[in-house]
Amino acid sequence: MSYSALNHIYNQYPHMFDEMYSKKGSIRKVYQRFSKLLKKLTIEDLNNMNEFSKDFFMNQGVTFTVYSDDQGVEKIFPFDIIPRIIENDEWKLIEKGLKQRLKALNLFIKDVYHEQFFLRDNMIPAELIVANPNYLRIMRGLKVPEDIYTHISGIDLIRNEDGKFFVLEDNLRTPSGVSYMLENREITRRLYPKFIPKNKVLPINNYPTLLYNQLKSLSNKKKPAIVLLTPGLFNSAYYEHTALARLMGVELVEGNDLVVENNHVYMKTAGGLKVVDIIYRRIDDEFLDPLNFNSNSILGVAGIMDCYRQGNVIIVNAPGSGVADDKAVYTYVPDMISYYLNEKPILENIKTYKLSNNDEKEYVINNIEKLVVKRTDGSGGYGMLIGKDASEKEIKNYIKKINMEPEMFIAQPTLNLSTSPCLINNKLRPRCVDLRPFAIYGANGIKVCPGGLTRTALKEGSLIVNSSQGGGSKDTWIINS
Repeated sequence: MSYSALNHIYNQYPHMFDEMYSKKGSIRKVYQRFSKLLKKLTIEDLNNMNEFSKDFFMNQGVTFTVYSDDQGVEKIFPFDIIPRIIENDEWKLIEKGLKQRLKALNLFIKDVYHEQFFLRDNMIPAELIVANPNYLRIMRGLKVPEDIYTHISGIDLIRNEDGKFFVLEDNLRTPSGVSYMLENREITRRLYPKFIPKNKVLPINNYPTLLYNQLKSLSNKKKPAIVLLTPGLFNSAYYEHTALARLMGVELVEGNDLVVENNHVYMKTAGGLKVVDIIYRRIDDEFLDPLNFNSNSILGVAGIMDCYRQGNVIIVNAPGSGVADDKAVYTYVPDMISYYLNEKPILENIKTYKLSNNDEKEYVINNIEKLVVKRTDGSGGYGMLIGKDASEKEIKNYIKKINMEPEMFIAQPTLNLSTSPCLINNKLRPRCVDLRPFAIYGANGIKVCPGGLTRTALKEGSLIVNSSQGGGSKDTWIINS
């Protein structure tokens, strides 16, 4: 069977925006050149490409960890060979919106730990900050290099049924997924070797160099010593840690590879101790320093926060930056943009109900079958309730949790995420997608990698794209149509 035949049996979800096909079934302009390429392929060609990609990821060891899987934690990252394509003019608007949002979020974090003007002007309720588990008192009054807290960010975007992009979530602590973005491009470069250069798909392979240069810009040294601090082999993103360290040309270290002496951080080497200037950490605040946070932590470095407060080491992202990516604080980001930048948001939030508000909580409980309810401290697709898919018993149990601590929950309408064609069981099938672009904030401003990671819900009808919940990914091409 040819791709052309597959095209005729592609059944779109009627109430969702499809990335490749219009409502009438015609190919969108940005996909037309790629569609011509696919028409030359047979289903056997596509399956061979699919098998090649699986072998590639297996040989490269591109894996992720599912902690809840009793059969084994290491899994090959699922990949779909049909790319997601975005027109460059549309991308420019997204890029502009991301920079605006990150500027406002960074100013908010600085305000939280310094002047706290937002409290005086009642921009955000004080209890959202004081009760936030990611708020660190130790950061109060601490001057950070270049006033930058959110050095590396991954902002999750979705399209609605009209094709408009909205922000679903801000990831400002230790966002993951960039290595999968790079590997996705590497495999599509091999699958479509002529198409990518001929059609000037914007490159992303310079991300590690860009990241290194942005980190380097934070130091006043010409050649600062940079390390990537990982929790170790059993972390879900360990593959990414090793890949980024290798591509950046920096040392990958664990907590016991570092030592603190005289308020400086040193790395143990065969030639003795070597001073460390910048730590790109991939461990959470709680485990960063057993002397200042969790005393049982064996992942971090005892005394590292004292070195940080003395200005002798730079930590990326800054401790305490998670205060701004709480799902309850998310609802106030449009207000932050207006308050700190005096601008209207370029990228809008999804309508969100705050369950700490009694009226909004009552509405959510009465309409829960139409909504998605999430914990404000949840991640990875865990701890949420999708009302339309939940049983009566599940809903009753979830409402009990809401009533016990309503401030820990928010709710949003059930989203009609956009869909993209995926090759599944020899057929093209629509599957829901989101998009996580990656931005790096350095002394030279904010740089956004063109495209990002498109995550795909490979289960039919599923809205959950997280790899830990059965999702996969595909390459994202920014292209002039």
